[in-house]
Amino acid sequence: MKNKISFKLILAVGVMTISIISIFSFFMIKNQTQALITQVKHSANQLSETIKSSTKYDMLLNQRERVHRIIDTIGNQEGIEKVRIFNKEGEVIYSPNKSEIGSFVDKKAEACFVCHVADQPLEKLTIPERTRVFEVKSGSKNLGIINPIYNEASCSQAECHAHEVSQKVLGVLDVTMSLDDVERQVRSNRMELIFFTLISIITVSLILWILVKKVVGTPVSELVKATNIVATGDLDYRIKIFKKDELGHLGRSFNQMTQKLAEANKQIVQSNKLASLGRLAAGVAHEINNPLTGILTYSTYLLNHLDNNQETKEDIEVIVRETRRCGEIVKRLLEFARQSPPHKTFVDINNILNRAISIVNNQLSIRNISVHKNLEENLPEFKADANQLHQIFINLLLNAADAIDSQGGEISISIKLVKKVEEFIEIKVSDTGCGIPHKNISKIFDPFYTTKGHKGTGLGLAVVWGIIEQHNGTISVESEVGKGTVFTIHLPIEEKETSAIITEKNIRK
Repeated sequence: MKNKISFKLILAVGVMTISIISIFSFFMIKNQTQALITQVKHSANQLSETIKSSTKYDMLLNQRERVHRIIDTIGNQEGIEKVRIFNKEGEVIYSPNKSEIGSFVDKKAEACFVCHVADQPLEKLTIPERTRVFEVKSGSKNLGIINPIYNEASCSQAECHAHEVSQKVLGVLDVTMSLDDVERQVRSNRMELIFFTLISIITVSLILWILVKKVVGTPVSELVKATNIVATGDLDYRIKIFKKDELGHLGRSFNQMTQKLAEANKQIVQSNKLASLGRLAAGVAHEINNPLTGILTYSTYLLNHLDNNQETKEDIEVIVRETRRCGEIVKRLLEFARQSPPHKTFVDINNILNRAISIVNNQLSIRNISVHKNLEENLPEFKADANQLHQIFINLLLNAADAIDSQGGEISISIKLVKKVEEFIEIKVSDTGCGIPHKNISKIFDPFYTTKGHKGTGLGLAVVWGIIEQHNGTISVESEVGKGTVFTIHLPIEEKETSAIITEKNIRK
């Protein structure tokens, strides 16, 4: 499981998701906390301003009881921890907690430190400078805000407790509020983000697992399966390709590789067959050639000296005919067994074809077979064995003629220069004959395999294949029953160390 690509991808994406969401959650919770505290600060400031406004008139009239009542009422509300008023000396003059009245606060405490940082009370403070967040003994956090009470004209001119005009700050209103609601909200948000993180990780992992299984897992499993099958020797197995991505390209490359391996394997099998047949043919031909010559000689002699016995004469004629047929087979065997390296010279392929057509032209005309040529002019001369190329054309023309019925037909031959990665001569020989069944196409180059019955020896195409192999070329066949056959030969312009490969094209349907 740990070695699977899907597991590694899900693990990597899971770690990335946790990291990203954790960082996002940290800053989000931090910003939310700051926003909530800022909101509480503004609420506390508005509350302190309300208290100042509510007690201003009573303070001018020196109505202490009414001021105490207002502060007691506000200070006992939920969420408000303390409401105190200090004079400039730090004495608590108003507080819901009666025990605090008359006590002095430490000027270096959090409530006073900002104003007295330079040993002189500051006259103007911003809201952030007037607020502080601190932790009490119970462990909870409070927010305190101080609001200076300035000496206004109404205060300095009042008869009850007039202050000097030079005195800027008369005292400080200190409001302390609990942050328990903020803490609860932060904890709730934190739990929601943790839940969201878990849901996101599970969802992303599930979606990723489905995608990986579909996009990566299934194609990779198919590739592994195909590799194991090919390793057992089944080179005909092909991967079903549905995608156009990199894995699809890999599948197509795998199919091409197995196809080439299959073709190379066929080439090796064909070469082994030809080599074994060559050795067998050489031995058999030498062993039976002399007895056949003797049989033919004596049977011909007897045939020439039989005048009156017609029945015996017909029997001897059969012996002569079949002996000559056996001799032709032996001759073909000897030619096949004696295949030697080609004697290559610079040749004109069009001239070689024309000479081959001239030899079989009468035979083709008698059978109502016309030959159509489409030859590219000014083809470059290339190195080849002219006699062997001549033999190729003769064999292909006679095979095409044998495939055409007695009513006649056409043989088309085209020769042209093809320039792709390499330059080569392309030869196409097509006929309008009976065609070859698809199941038999792979057998037509096998020695002794023939579709002509007793008319053929099954060596013609095997010899053609051997010659093309020695010329480092390729031959392929395309055929459809009832419509004809096309042989395509590629002969390289430059000599290269390649081998002939037999390819079988799909039959048109």
